[in-house]
Amino acid sequence: MKLRRTAALAVAALALTATATACGGKEGSAGDKPATQPGGADAPPLPTYTVAKDVKLDSPTLKAAQQRGKLVIGSKADQPFLGFEDQATKKRSGFDIEIAKMLAADLGFSDSQIEWKTVDSGVRETAISKGQVDMYVGTYTINDNRKQQVGFAGPYYKAGADLLVRIDEKDINGKDSVKGKKVCSIVGSTPLKEIKKPEYGAEVVELAKYSDCVKQLIDKQVDAVTTDDAILKGYAAQNKKNLKVVGKPFTQEPYGVGLNKDDKELREALNKALETRIKDGTYQKIYAATLGLSGAPYQEPPAIERY
Repeated sequence: MKLRRTAALAVAALALTATATACGGKEGSAGDKPATQPGGADAPPLPTYTVAKDVKLDSPTLKAAQQRGKLVIGSKADQPFLGFEDQATKKRSGFDIEIAKMLAADLGFSDSQIEWKTVDSGVRETAISKGQVDMYVGTYTINDNRKQQVGFAGPYYKAGADLLVRIDEKDINGKDSVKGKKVCSIVGSTPLKEIKKPEYGAEVVELAKYSDCVKQLIDKQVDAVTTDDAILKGYAAQNKKNLKVVGKPFTQEPYGVGLNKDDKELREALNKALETRIKDGTYQKIYAATLGLSGAPYQEPPAIERY
């Protein structure tokens, strides 16, 4: 994400089970606390969010949440620096978690009024369409197939398949430099299908979990790991003395906020909130204190797509 000791500590930190990305793959469960959490001693401070007053929208989802006094948000719980739940404290942290908190505040809900639900990738559409969550924020790629079942605000982040390598790696600097190299990804994922294409010429290693891929990377059994760059940035931030993300994303995975397909009022409210918080710098502060800890430079988020 003296060398022997550092590597050993990094491997121990990787005891947590990684989840599949928005692209697909096998889900895991949250494990131990990462070595450095967002908001830790060596991280920039997270922004604070002013809770809006008397929010009025012709949104059945929002009205129901206001009546119950809580906003139910679906998320991931096992993605370092994206969506992670500390099993000891039950506190959640990461880029997606902060984006969700920011949006909740603009809808009139404080942190204490958020009810978090961990929702696996395979049942996200079901959880949203059945009203089990009011919205979902968790490496959720917007695509036309999913739009048939749920609505999307955003995108708020443009992810894409990228490469995670050891910090001292010099030969691999992007997708065009993996020929003959051992590249690991997980079974059933889109990044695995992509990297297996003959044009890359990689020797592909297929494992069940990304944490296994990262362990093999640290142990020098493979040369790189590929999945969404957002996931890789989390691992790099967790293991910044040993790992780094290189190259540029070579697929497109725009992350959106999932919500009820027919709730256009809520969708537009979330879109406006994203635009406002990107413009006023709140979004960039969130990135700096979470995914930015990987060392990957900040990039402007994609334009909001209204439909």
